[in-house]
Order: sequence, then C-alpha cells, then structure tokens
Amino acid sequence: MRELQTERLLLRPWKESDVKDLYDYAKSDLVGPNAGWKPHKDEEESKEIIQMFLESNDVLYAIELLSEHKVIGSIGLHDRKPDETLSHLNQKEIGYVLNPAYWGKGYVPEAVNRVLEHGFEDLYLDIVWCGHYDFNHNSKRVNEKCGFNYRFSENKILERLDGQEVVCLYYSILKSEYQNGKNVTDAS
Repeated sequence: MRELQTERLLLRPWKESDVKDLYDYAKSDLVGPNAGWKPHKDEEESKEIIQMFLESNDVLYAIELLSEHKVIGSIGLHDRKPDETLSHLNQKEIGYVLNPAYWGKGYVPEAVNRVLEHGFEDLYLDIVWCGHYDFNHNSKRVNEKCGFNYRFSENKILERLDGQEVVCLYYSILKSEYQNGKNVTDAS
C-alpha cells in the first residue's frame, strides 16, 4: 500500500504509534455509532483495532493532518459488493471517519477525492461504493459533494451496536461518471 497525499493530508498506513490519536476520536459518541461501532473504551481497544487494520486485506489509511503531524481520521477501500447484480465489476467501498474536532473543514471530501483518484486510476476500479446510515447527515453531504449518486437503501441490523436496526443508503460512482466529473472540474 502506497501513501497518498493531498494539499493538507497524508493518507498512509497505520502505525502502532497512532494509538493515542485513534483513541482521541474513537472514544467519541459522535464517531463510532455513525459508522456502526461502539466508542472505544480505552487506548488498549484502539491498539487492538490498529493491529486489526495492519492485518486486514482491505486498504486502510490513517488520515494525517500534515500541518499538525496528527492522525485525525481513517479512510479505507473495502472489499464489499453492495449490489450483487454488479458483482462482475471491479469494485470497492469507501468508508471513513473523522475526529469531530476537525469536522467542517473539508478534510473528508479531500481524502475521498484522492482515494477515488487512486481507485480509478491506479487500481482500475469500475465502480466505488459509499454507504451511510439514514441518520448520518454529514456522510450524506460528503457523498453528494464527491459526486456519488444514490442507488438504493436497505435495512440492516448492526451487531456491533447491540442489534440496532438502521436503514443504510448506498451511493456509487462509476469510472465514467468520475472521469466526466473530473473533466468538468479540470476545465473550469
């Protein structure tokens, strides 16, 4: 996995030394439940999660804010196929979380756009998915800002949140949609 950089962010592999930064946001009630997991109880739990990230086959990046040399979130490309009728396509699903202290500054769209570029241009993906729960309005805004199109919704039971029932809304962007949007953006 290679590092990806934007103007303000470094998307890089996780390190065991990131445990304090991860716990700083993973303990928040504003983060985990929006992503389908309980807030972390202590740094030991965050350390276990980093170890899981390091052993995962998914592409999981720490989002490091260059100006502070601090991990402020995470973003990943997961091997998921929300729509089985499209399982023949080369695809991934983006997932992300961000420390609430950094919300509203455009960091997640910046990271998502860089990961989309990497996915389509380097990994040769045909489609990238992004989902959010119906109550997560921040993620809905990110999806729309980044050019994702709503496709469908389904009911889910979140085992890691004590069986909470939610509606998950799925968005995607095809490579052709990405290229058309990028070309329009580049031309203006």
